[in-house]
Amino acid sequence: MALTNNKHVLDWVKEMEDLMTPDHVIWIDGSEAQLRALREQAFATGEMTELNQEKLPGCVLHHTAKNDVARVEGRTFICTKNKEDAGNINNWMDPEEMKAKLIPMYTGCMKGRTMYVIPYCMGPVGSPYSKVGVEVTDSIYVVLNMDIMTRIGLGALRQLGDESNDFVRGQHAKADISEEGRYIVQFPEENAIWSINSGYGGNVLLGKKCFALRIASYQGMKEGWMAEHMLILGVEFPNGETKYITAAFPSACGKTNLAMLIPPEVYAKQGYKVWTVGDDIAWMHIGEDGRLYAINPENGFFGVAPGTNEKSNPNALHTTMKGTIFTNVAHNLDDNTVWWEGLDKNPPENAQEWTGVPVNGKEYVANGGKLAHPNSRFTAPAVNCPCLSKEFNNPNGVPVTAMVFGGRRAKTAPLVYQSFDWNHGVYVGSAMASETTAAATGAVGVVRRDPMAMRPFCGYNMGDYFAHWIEMGKKLGDKAPKIFNVNWFRTDDEGHFIWPGFGDNMRVLMWILARCEGKVDANETAIGYVPNAEDINIEGLKDITLDTVKGLLEVDKDLWLEDVKGVEELYAQIGDRVPAEMHAQLNALRDRLSK
Repeated sequence: MALTNNKHVLDWVKEMEDLMTPDHVIWIDGSEAQLRALREQAFATGEMTELNQEKLPGCVLHHTAKNDVARVEGRTFICTKNKEDAGNINNWMDPEEMKAKLIPMYTGCMKGRTMYVIPYCMGPVGSPYSKVGVEVTDSIYVVLNMDIMTRIGLGALRQLGDESNDFVRGQHAKADISEEGRYIVQFPEENAIWSINSGYGGNVLLGKKCFALRIASYQGMKEGWMAEHMLILGVEFPNGETKYITAAFPSACGKTNLAMLIPPEVYAKQGYKVWTVGDDIAWMHIGEDGRLYAINPENGFFGVAPGTNEKSNPNALHTTMKGTIFTNVAHNLDDNTVWWEGLDKNPPENAQEWTGVPVNGKEYVANGGKLAHPNSRFTAPAVNCPCLSKEFNNPNGVPVTAMVFGGRRAKTAPLVYQSFDWNHGVYVGSAMASETTAAATGAVGVVRRDPMAMRPFCGYNMGDYFAHWIEMGKKLGDKAPKIFNVNWFRTDDEGHFIWPGFGDNMRVLMWILARCEGKVDANETAIGYVPNAEDINIEGLKDITLDTVKGLLEVDKDLWLEDVKGVEELYAQIGDRVPAEMHAQLNALRDRLSK
């Protein structure tokens, strides 16, 4: 039975029913009784496995198809009427052409199945900054994940109201999970997302990257706010005051670790604390006082399991201990728990690898001898997080003092530097890059440009996206957050990381916050303001001396001139919509470096 009188929602759901012809339609109200019944059904069919309820209460295990284990960037499209509006970096197809291709695939694809209608709210219910989506799907896995990652059910429909047509229409169908027929398509001008032939989280939890970044970035550009691929953390000072930082990093740069940072002893014993507001996405609006405020549109964490352990990220590990869905990890059959590479040094012998194949002490056959898939995941409720901020559900969000960009650079970028002003900061974000590690591709040190860590997630032309950042800076004026760049990944000549990273990254955050308050000076260099080495607190660090820090802060002009060429290539690729301000910043940087 429908849960709403909103005619726009009812008409669209009817259209979906007529297209996909499911045997049954179930509206998801978000009640525990309904979700429990769906879990039991998934256990009965083998779609999910209930894990040890003493050790992992409420936790379940799921395996996706072997051909369906990650986001598919090559099959992800932005469909706008004009190709230029999607831009050169996105895959584009004319919306009508795409629909003509996909509608036959959707036609009758839920025959013999149940269609679940999931109303969901991105952001706290009741927040003026939250947005509503409705996803139809034939997957219980999607329903249960969306329950963790978003606020589903009646609250979302209340947020939408009976008249509003401002909701994102998401249609997902597993169909037959064929790789050839797999498409993840955003229609930003129509507030619509179409996903077919996948069952993997990143392609089918349509509230996540599809809505919260691709569609929302376009909405933000139209409506005057920002949807960014950024964590949100709060640093609480001993006097009880908390300052908030947002930060963007490409993958494999320690974003979740930073979001859930545990202060090193030198700060912990003084009473400093770090609070997580979000680990992945920030929606930012200008508040009544003219400052920028951020909310986390999500309600859970969709994290990579391998490498998560008691040492690397205890807060993330503890978050997964109850009510979590594990996907494509190994199943420890001895005690009905889970395992992944990097959890500990004791892989279970009596286990199933992520493909479901029993191991029994034999060599693992999947993925180069990995028990868990390298992209295996946990979907965990934010409420489990030991360091969750009490402002997590604040409908107005938290005020942003500083924005941080980062990447993985062996020699180029110093440990930290500050941009000269907002537009220079936008340039710094646009030039963001990481060097590939051996694990990624086999090619080491190849520089991959990932502006603002949004390259795969910007729902419109990247040049227009830069222009929107510039426009936001004009609106914020002198209340704009200060912009910084960090690099935890400088290496010595043997390739070892010099900076200890993890919790010790707080030492850099403290310098950033001191700069925002005008409490420390800095050296003006060609690339921006670089700290005085003695202003980075290294108390309690064994192998780091003042000279080490000086080395970490050095700026090699030749490497930076090389980097400018890379940014020029990026801008050429993005095309003629790159704003004149960005070219001016690039030219000014080149001039300063050449002097």
